[in-house]
Amino acid sequence: MNKRIGVVAIIVEDKESVEKVNKLLSSFSDIVVGRMGIPYKEKDVSVISIIVDGTNDDIGALTGKLGRLKGVTVKSALTQK
Repeated sequence: MNKRIGVVAIIVEDKESVEKVNKLLSSFSDIVVGRMGIPYKEKDVSVISIIVDGTNDDIGALTGKLGRLKGVTVKSALTQK
């Protein structure tokens, strides 16, 4: 399968999901190229952006699992090729 490069934006509004998000990102570390996380204390949310390099299936599995977590919103943008 062809690999694609992309960015995944994650917004965590439920503090109880932070540990689950981190565990999921660790379990997909083979496709994570870089990560930046910002705790936005004034708004009581955490914003995480990750750069990924993987197949559609791998990236879809990661974003799907993240999206099913309580209080977590996920959006992704991937290269065409």
